[in-house]
Amino acid sequence: MNTQQLEYAGFWTRTGAALIDGILLLLITAPLLISIYGWEYFETEDMVLGPADFLISWVLPAFATVLFWLYKRATPGKMAVAAQVVDARTGATITVGQAMLRYLGYFIAMLPLGLGIFWVGFDRRKQGWHDKIAGTVVVKRTNTGPEPVRFN
Repeated sequence: MNTQQLEYAGFWTRTGAALIDGILLLLITAPLLISIYGWEYFETEDMVLGPADFLISWVLPAFATVLFWLYKRATPGKMAVAAQVVDARTGATITVGQAMLRYLGYFIAMLPLGLGIFWVGFDRRKQGWHDKIAGTVVVKRTNTGPEPVRFN
């Protein structure tokens, strides 16, 4: 992408992408968890019910997210809003280390009542704490609608 055609993806764009990703993740993991643990899975207060739960709820999402960032520069939600996660200094694809730091950074960003996530709405480069920790930014093409507006 030409950098003159890019802008930082803002809070609402990223929120939309996160909602899409969350729904897709639920559509994949819920049937697996229900088939193993039954509907009671959703009634427990335990963080992890067993090894299958740990793999399906924690390992699989982390692995898939990191792979999407490395090979597509975006999760399906970010693809839907035409956004990409890139290195903040070069605009290149992020490294494995950056991807892992970014994913772990989400947990840090969520600790103080999600302040690190809401930070995207106030930051000049639209970086959340997870982006700052990993040295990443989320960008999208300017004018990403189906067609630019033109008046005769």
